Amino acid sequence: MRPTVVTLVRVALGALALAVVPSARRTRIARQDWPRVVVVGVLWIGVPFLLFPVAQQYVDSAVAGMMNGAVPLFAALVAAVLLRSWPRRVQAVGLLVGFAGVVAIAWPSLSGDDADGLGIALLLVAVICYGVATNVAVPLQQKYGALPVLCRALLVALLLDLPFGLAGLPGSEVDGRVLLAMLPLGLLGTGWAFVALATLVGRAGATRGTVAVYFTPIVAIALGVLVRDEHVAAVSLAGALLVVLGAWLTSRREAPGPVPKADEVATLS
Repeated sequence: MRPTVVTLVRVALGALALAVVPSARRTRIARQDWPRVVVVGVLWIGVPFLLFPVAQQYVDSAVAGMMNGAVPLFAALVAAVLLRSWPRRVQAVGLLVGFAGVVAIAWPSLSGDDADGLGIALLLVAVICYGVATNVAVPLQQKYGALPVLCRALLVALLLDLPFGLAGLPGSEVDGRVLLAMLPLGLLGTGWAFVALATLVGRAGATRGTVAVYFTPIVAIALGVLVRDEHVAAVSLAGALLVVLGAWLTSRREAPGPVPKADEVATLS
């Protein structure tokens, strides 16, 4: 199937997986919160789900998975911008380490032909979208729960991706094996996995809640090498480790500073 058809089927199956749950359908979302739901649908699902399969025409699945590991870094950066508060020392170091890892992951592809560079650029845009969307999703999840929010966000994404998917149908060959492969991607990876991640984000915040993404590079590298016989450059592997380390540092809670003594407070006053 063409990449846009993969996206359309994936989103449709994800929406179906959540729509069968009564609480996902019946919980009403206030009108003033719908703009946020639309943003989540577009930036967390609609746009990234289009960009990833298109990008993977040019870069290996392992590289795409390693780039996905940078989501917590961009979530932390977006949170810092929204809160107008620069991260503390450990978080700042984590951001620098993580972004160095992103450069290392992308370096072999950037030093290749222009098509590889295009794939990396598309992945980078998708990961930035994830970083913005996770921050927008936090108050929605806390107010309504993950199921109602993501059910509607998937419907928004379905409307966005529908024309692209239909345009890709003439060049696609759909058979039973392909559809069977889409079931876990759509029902599990797009439906229930996103519910679990949104729940975690709502409880722990966008920065710490995206820790689950740490496992994505590990799984992507293992499956890419073992199943798809992909070659992963040593510098990209080192970059993946840096990304995980940076994301872990960024998501840590720092201990509060020492409480000043009474006489010190009086002196400062």
